[in-house]
Amino acid sequence: NVVIMIPFCRTLEEADRVLEALGENDLRRGEHGLQVYMMCEIPSNVILAREFARRFDGFSIGSNDLTQLTLGVVRDSARLAKLFDERNDAVKQLIRQVIADTRPLQCKVGLCGQAPSDYPDFADFLVEAGIDSMSVNPDSFIVVKQHVQAAEARGGDQTASGG
Repeated sequence: NVVIMIPFCRTLEEADRVLEALGENDLRRGEHGLQVYMMCEIPSNVILAREFARRFDGFSIGSNDLTQLTLGVVRDSARLAKLFDERNDAVKQLIRQVIADTRPLQCKVGLCGQAPSDYPDFADFLVEAGIDSMSVNPDSFIVVKQHVQAAEARGGDQTASGG
């Protein structure tokens, strides 16, 4: 039940090289149930989501990095911190796009990042967009779970789940 997660995979060629290197070490996607996911944290991952989805079993959207690289804002910079917001329309559009583009290919998409924990209503957006899973901090789990349940009851994507 191990899933390999590939971070910061910038290009399709890089994805192919990573999969080739895994194969050289007897780790082949699909063999013995092995799944290989990639982090989706670079705008190029979203733009080429369909092509990446043909190479990987799933995506984990790294919302912190995706936000930084989309908005050109380093979240740890005191001068720019107020501009860092995963709820920005551009970031939300990218999240929605990667889910929509990969859904027909049966590719799972989750989100790891701070947004659902910091802004529990962000979970509503994720459910509506059709996210398969999201990570949250333990201290915000109950509140976020309530938001997910409410969003699903309102008719959010029935394939989404939170927690």
